[in-house]
Amino acid sequence: MNPLLDRLNPYPFERLRELTAGITPNADFAAISLGIGEPRHPAPAFIGQAIQAAMPQLAAYPATAGTPALREAIAGWITRRYGLTLNPLTQVLPVNGSREALFAIAQTVVDGSRAGATVVCPNPFYQIYEGAALLAGADVAFANADPARNFAADWSQIDDATWAKTQLLYVCSPGNPSGAVMPLAEWQALFELSDKHGFVIASDECYSEIYFRDEAPLGGLEAAAKLGRSDFKNLIAFTSLSKRSNVPGLRSGFVAGDAALLKKFLLYRTYHGSAMSPLVQAASIAAWSDETHVVENRARYRRKFAEVTPLLADVLDVALPDAGFYLWAGVPGGDDVAFAQGLLAQYNLTVLPGSLLARHAHGSNPGAGRIRLALVADEAECLEAARRIVSFTKSRP
Repeated sequence: MNPLLDRLNPYPFERLRELTAGITPNADFAAISLGIGEPRHPAPAFIGQAIQAAMPQLAAYPATAGTPALREAIAGWITRRYGLTLNPLTQVLPVNGSREALFAIAQTVVDGSRAGATVVCPNPFYQIYEGAALLAGADVAFANADPARNFAADWSQIDDATWAKTQLLYVCSPGNPSGAVMPLAEWQALFELSDKHGFVIASDECYSEIYFRDEAPLGGLEAAAKLGRSDFKNLIAFTSLSKRSNVPGLRSGFVAGDAALLKKFLLYRTYHGSAMSPLVQAASIAAWSDETHVVENRARYRRKFAEVTPLLADVLDVALPDAGFYLWAGVPGGDDVAFAQGLLAQYNLTVLPGSLLARHAHGSNPGAGRIRLALVADEAECLEAARRIVSFTKSRP
C-alpha cells in the first residue's frame, strides 16, 4: 500500500459521527442538518432537459479536454462575469467538479522528492487541500484565520523559510467557512511571493456566485488582470456549478488560468481518466450559458440570511458574511464540540464544530469555539433551525 495514505486525517464529518455516536437525539423534534454544505435548492429544469437531449452522445468516448463548445461556453461566462478574454483551447479546462481538480493539481505540480516540499493553505480549510498535499509527498503549512479580518487567512504567519520551500498555495475566496473575500492588495502580496519563490496558486472560488454585497466577489484571474498579469503566471482558478446552479450531483466545474500549467494538468488528467460525460458536458453548456437561474438562486440565499442572521446574532457571535452559504458563529463558553453535541441531543439539530475544520497551528486551533452553519435548506427549515439554536443557547447555564 502507498505509505502516504497513513498520513491522511479523518474527514470532519467522520470525526463528527464519532463524537455524536452515543447521543440519542430528542425525537420530539424532526431532524435538521446544517452540517454539510450540500446545496438543496431545486436544480433548474433546463439542465435536466439538456441531459435528455444529449443521450445519443453516450455512444462515443468523451475527450478529456472536453468539447470545444463547452470550453467556449466557460470562456464566455468568464468574459461576462469578470470582463476577461481567455483562449478556450489553452486557458480553460473542464473538470469533474472542483473537488477532484483541487486534489489533482497537487499531484501535477508538487515534486515530493524535493527536500522540504511544502503546500500552504488557510486554516480552517477544505480538507481536500491537506489530503492532496500529503498524498503528493509534501508537508503542509497553515495560515491561521484572523478574527480581526473576518477570519481571513493571515499569510504573514508563514515565514520566509517556509515560503522558500512552498510549491503550491491553496487560497479560498470567498472563504470556507467564513465567507471572507480576498481584496486586491492581498492578491498582490501573494503574487509577489509567488514570483519570488516560484510556487503555484490554486484559487478555490466555488462560492463566488452567492454573495450579499452589491459588488460581486473579486476573482483570482480578475485580480491578476487588474495588476497587469494577463498571462496568469502560476495561477489557476477553480470554479464549480454545484453551488452556482444547485447541481452538486452533476460534478461539473472548470479550471482556468496559466496555459503552461493547464497543458501539464491536461496531460495528468488524460492518464488519470478524467473525461467528463457527454451528458454532463451538455448540461454544463446550458448552465454556464444562463444567468437568470443564478440571480434567482442568489436572491433565495439573501432572503434566508436576512431572516436567520439577526435571530442568531442575539445569542451567538455571528454576522452576515461577504459571500458563501455558511454562517461562522462563535458559541458561548467556547466549547464548539460540546455545543454541537448538546444541540443534537436536545433539539435534533446537527451543526459542524469549527475545530473539526482546522488544525492546531501557531499555538491554537483557529476553528475552536465556533460552529459552521450551512444554510442550504429552504427558508422555513433554516428558520426553524435558528429558533432551536436560540432556545438551546438561552437554556444553557
